[in-house]
Amino acid sequence: MRDWIKTIAPKTEIASEKSSASTDSAFTKLGYLREAVETVIKGKSETVKLAVVALLARGHVLIEDVPGVGKTTLAQSLARALDAQFQRIQFTADLLPSDVTGRSVYDNRTSAFLWQPGAIFANVVLADEINRATPKTQSALLEAMAEGHVTTEGVTRELPRPFVVLATQNPVEHHGTYPLPESQLDRFMLRLTMGYPSLQEEKTILRDREQSDPLEFVQPVLSVDDVLELQTRVGEVRVDDSLIDYLMQIVAATRSTDKLELGVSPRGSLAAARAAQALALVENRNFCIADDFKRLAIPCFAHRVLVNARYAAFNSGQQTAENVLREILNQISVPV
Repeated sequence: MRDWIKTIAPKTEIASEKSSASTDSAFTKLGYLREAVETVIKGKSETVKLAVVALLARGHVLIEDVPGVGKTTLAQSLARALDAQFQRIQFTADLLPSDVTGRSVYDNRTSAFLWQPGAIFANVVLADEINRATPKTQSALLEAMAEGHVTTEGVTRELPRPFVVLATQNPVEHHGTYPLPESQLDRFMLRLTMGYPSLQEEKTILRDREQSDPLEFVQPVLSVDDVLELQTRVGEVRVDDSLIDYLMQIVAATRSTDKLELGVSPRGSLAAARAAQALALVENRNFCIADDFKRLAIPCFAHRVLVNARYAAFNSGQQTAENVLREILNQISVPV
């Protein structure tokens, strides 16, 4: 038995060293990506980090905030920092589903219909002001976001890999907008907000743009192969059973409380677990900790749950999904 231990121990140490070195390499690459984005997006390190987390976890991001705080700029800078195909779709009321997915067009030269792919056929898709499009056009994104392919005219076509949708919307605008249904909100792994910059950060933003737009100088720092490799690495991050139990307690609480009409779906649970693994990799760890799940609970769950209307009215409309989730998190013991 002792001889067996002596034989196997060096191999275990070598495997551990390789895993650690591989994690450091990933951390270095992700550091370059975040630095490139933060040359444009000032003072929003946490938001940038979570956007990178969604990319690594093969998830999609909804960036929701008031107009003019940098939602579109965040999406554009992330896309520019990746050496990948990029498409921007400006969602408007007259946008058609075929503009998103593609269509067959008759070619007079060949007397045949030729397939023209829509804007969705790219690695990074910016769906700008997504809630300005009609529900029919919004639904054109559902299959693409959930399955990674689109079906048109009876033919299923695979989308490029990696594939991520970065959508923006302004929550305070109501005229000419169509609220996203729960089924589509559930397709987004994370919902992020930008918030106003501090006065000092805003001064830096103004100075940076006196001569030119810093977005123009963002260069690709990661290739498509790098992203695919990092996405694979996410699945290798260890998650202890106690952390899965902690996640299940949070999810169960959202389904049982009277304050919510709609709790977290199994898709939401899967998204949280995958995002936690990605967050650990971004922070140079090959294992998850309880704080990963706690930090991700609101950006991952707040857009998936629905506050009970009577409860919200009784509390003068002050009870939001974020507040209810904070109460749940405070009531559940964190595993140590």
